[in-house]
Amino acid sequence: MAFDYDLYVIGGGSGGVRAARIAAGEHGAKVGLAEEYRMGGTCVIRGCVPKKLMVYASSFAVSIEEARQFGWTVEAGGFDWPKFRAKLDTELDRLEAAYRGGLTRAGVTIHDTRAVIEDAHSVRLATGERFRVKHVLIATGGRPSVPEVPGGATLLTSNDIFKLDALPASALIVGGGFIACEFACILNGMGVKVTQAYRGPQILRGFDDEARDHLAELIRAQGVDLRTGTDVAEARDVEGGVHVNFTDGSERVFGKVVYATGRVPNTEGLGLETLGLKPGHKGEIVVDEWSQTPVPSVFAVGDVTGRINLTPVAIREGHAFADTIFGARPREADHHLVPSAVYTQPELGTIGLTEAAARAKGPVEIYATTFRPMRSAFAGSPDKVLMKLVVDAGTRKVLGCHIVAPEAGEMIQLAAIAIKMGATKEDFDRTVAVHPTMSEELVTMRKPVRKG
Repeated sequence: MAFDYDLYVIGGGSGGVRAARIAAGEHGAKVGLAEEYRMGGTCVIRGCVPKKLMVYASSFAVSIEEARQFGWTVEAGGFDWPKFRAKLDTELDRLEAAYRGGLTRAGVTIHDTRAVIEDAHSVRLATGERFRVKHVLIATGGRPSVPEVPGGATLLTSNDIFKLDALPASALIVGGGFIACEFACILNGMGVKVTQAYRGPQILRGFDDEARDHLAELIRAQGVDLRTGTDVAEARDVEGGVHVNFTDGSERVFGKVVYATGRVPNTEGLGLETLGLKPGHKGEIVVDEWSQTPVPSVFAVGDVTGRINLTPVAIREGHAFADTIFGARPREADHHLVPSAVYTQPELGTIGLTEAAARAKGPVEIYATTFRPMRSAFAGSPDKVLMKLVVDAGTRKVLGCHIVAPEAGEMIQLAAIAIKMGATKEDFDRTVAVHPTMSEELVTMRKPVRKG
């Protein structure tokens, strides 16, 4: 059977682009790729990259106040959102061009349109073109999920924040996950009066409880009206914004209401039903450890599989797929001990087991400390950082590390190397501290605060 392509990738995000580029550029496969919106996917266009740049922008109000405490004579003007957004758009255009250039140089044929699967070896573009393909890789990512809210109000998602013409005077962020917490801190830092509402008892479900509690206190201290145990009962558009009734009986008008209540895999209309592929309980494409679906010629990587929804994981999955199928180097993507960071202010960096999860497996020792770092203390800030290690009482291996501090994402990346290698608490103890730093506390905690 003659094929038009050895591989056809549906989706131009991080996972799909990496798979296409490696398959074509390193392994000589004939590759086509379809992307219906913009190259780069969620991370580059409406996720990690623009969000992190917004984190940087939102942090300067605190930095300016710190500068005064350190002896500088500085005055802050108002934050110019249109100026920032214009520069942000330019940067995203640059990054998208870089993604396209990488694909083109690797020999990948790009189709800027939607593609659907017609059968195990056929894809059809919205333009009407049809291709016979040996392998299909689905890398369509995910999208924000917004529940039905009584009242019919205009509700935004995280995707919409990047395209606001102006910042509102006030905003309600609904949700308690990392996206909700990050945007609550970002908008608060940019001068928006922010309320964050989450129906659960505490934000960041799934993260370490001690770290969650510590971060929630800091978020409130920065001025975010963080309200747990409540949800939106009704929201309706009114003059000047959105009138919200909460389930606790309170009500308020906000300039904008942003829902960050989860994401769902982008599988609608792909043609999966024609292949007999049934989605998982969250709507994800079910794959095995090789990213292969029950249809041997069809694979999937990234957020659409619902495994670990992080950009570096999608990239690893795409690379492993390309090496396995086209490079004669079979390997699975490693989903064990994946570090991550929540870009709140301050940040939360984490790897490995939470204290609760570790205790469920056996006896542990907990080493933890909170303190005012030198910079904050000198500037008169009451904010404290948290450093925490979860240690197996028997093997002495460090099972988890949780950091709440400025630049925690940078710190957890380095701690992750040691923990991934199987470092014990004694390995940490033998490491000489770098002084004066916040992270030196990771190697100077000698006595556990809890056992059992």
